[in-house]
Amino acid sequence: MEAAPLYTDLSGGTAYWLKADDGVRIRMAYWAPENARGTLILCPGRTEFIEKYGHVTQMLKAAGYATIVIDWRGQGMADRLLNDRRIGHVNKFTDFQRDLRAVTEAAIALDLPRPWHILGHSMGGAIVLRAVMEGIDVKSCVFTGPMFGIYMSAVLRPVSWALAYAAPVLGLGQMLPPTTTIENYVQTNPYEDNVLTTDPDMYRLMQDQLTAMPDMALGGPSLVWLREALTESLHLSRRPSPDLPCVTFLGSEEKIVKTQRVHDRMAAWPGGELHVVEGAEHEVLMETPDIRNMILDKMITLFETAETRSSITQTA
Repeated sequence: MEAAPLYTDLSGGTAYWLKADDGVRIRMAYWAPENARGTLILCPGRTEFIEKYGHVTQMLKAAGYATIVIDWRGQGMADRLLNDRRIGHVNKFTDFQRDLRAVTEAAIALDLPRPWHILGHSMGGAIVLRAVMEGIDVKSCVFTGPMFGIYMSAVLRPVSWALAYAAPVLGLGQMLPPTTTIENYVQTNPYEDNVLTTDPDMYRLMQDQLTAMPDMALGGPSLVWLREALTESLHLSRRPSPDLPCVTFLGSEEKIVKTQRVHDRMAAWPGGELHVVEGAEHEVLMETPDIRNMILDKMITLFETAETRSSITQTA
């Protein structure tokens, strides 16, 4: 591990460059308070980067938990995979599991406090879902606006599937899907009628971060990314949920992920809880202070319940 830059004035954060087992360089950062009660591995969504979640790390730090945040391959300060760095891309969706393994190996090497818990937002939700299905060593999981499916209109869905599979065969896999642009969403869309948050201050923060750190910006995904994401979400929808304490938060105004997949998944999750956050958009962790505090409280309750359950199981 080598020291990596961390562009935030929040105290206590440390960042490292890591190499996945296929040689792709990613970035991770962690914040660990003294006598931490455990560690949350925070897995961001598409287009996101570590610094965006600074406020979440501070909330968890105040609650006594360490936090790891990841820059996935193809975004943030991790290796970009195409010549045009503004296009989101991944060769295989399961490559994200390589990144997650590199992070957990680093967490072991750094002896970050246990027990571990994991949170997946949006695209990170699909990554985390596979990870918990395959037995990642965590005591509980949290999802926020998880990409268990991608929302598309009935007219656009068959066209998107056809393009996603045909374009790579024709050598056009690096093209953007219809309705997406090369520019980052928050840089080109005003707060009014945005689909991310109802909190104008948080939306301004997202805009200000990209103004200050333009290299972090990411636009639409490639058609290969779309093919991989559609295939992965369909595959995961056919697998059972693990017997792992879980809570999911979904905005009632969600317009990015396929909400029925979230409802179906959580209805079949043993002991899982789904909280529909009234009035919230996709970025529930970037919503109003009341919503953010509510989510934090429920997360901490989940962690404590999971840790108690684990202790009882080990004693038995």
